[in-house]
Amino acid sequence: MAQTRERLVEAARDLFLLKGYHATGIAQILKTSGANSGSLYHFFPTKEDLLLAVLTWYRDNIDEGLLQFVYARIDDPIERVFGVLDGYRQLLLILEFEYGCPIGNLALELSNSHPAARTLIRENFENWLAAIEANVVAAQDRLPLDTDPRALALFTLTVMEGAVMLAKTYRNLDPFDSAVAQLRSHYDRLLAEGTEWSSPRPLPEPTEHQDESIQHS
Repeated sequence: MAQTRERLVEAARDLFLLKGYHATGIAQILKTSGANSGSLYHFFPTKEDLLLAVLTWYRDNIDEGLLQFVYARIDDPIERVFGVLDGYRQLLLILEFEYGCPIGNLALELSNSHPAARTLIRENFENWLAAIEANVVAAQDRLPLDTDPRALALFTLTVMEGAVMLAKTYRNLDPFDSAVAQLRSHYDRLLAEGTEWSSPRPLPEPTEHQDESIQHS
């Protein structure tokens, strides 16, 4: 029974990503999952119940589903942020710009019409923000003292979602690459400023007058 439930959630997850929530029919979910209608309605009395299960799956699997693949090969916290962005870039190419971000897609489609779904969509975004913010905090000793990790994480997430949406719309990587390049430039400036203010400053070279004073003392 647990395996049947997992198959239903997996099928709905893939179909919602490919077609959207409203365009996906119950018959398609049953066919893709190989489950029967009795099993579907046993676990999910309504289609929205299945949607909430899909959003819960995304919320609970951000680490295993994406972050751990990036973090396993990148140690630097700032580079981890851009590693996640590069992961989305690769997916856009592999999937030929068909899918985009599953949470972003559902947010655009459902936020105004499904309050329960909107709550879980917000929780998914909060998880993303927390992951980015944790990396910013880990690098905070390299950033200016007045850097707000939460605000920088929100800016990063906004760039990511917008860049993915535009790449999907234009069917090429130009808007994605341009947006990420601007984000990288912003991070680089913060890192340069943080290094400038936090690194020890060299002592000035003594003047000729100071040299004479030292010799006479």
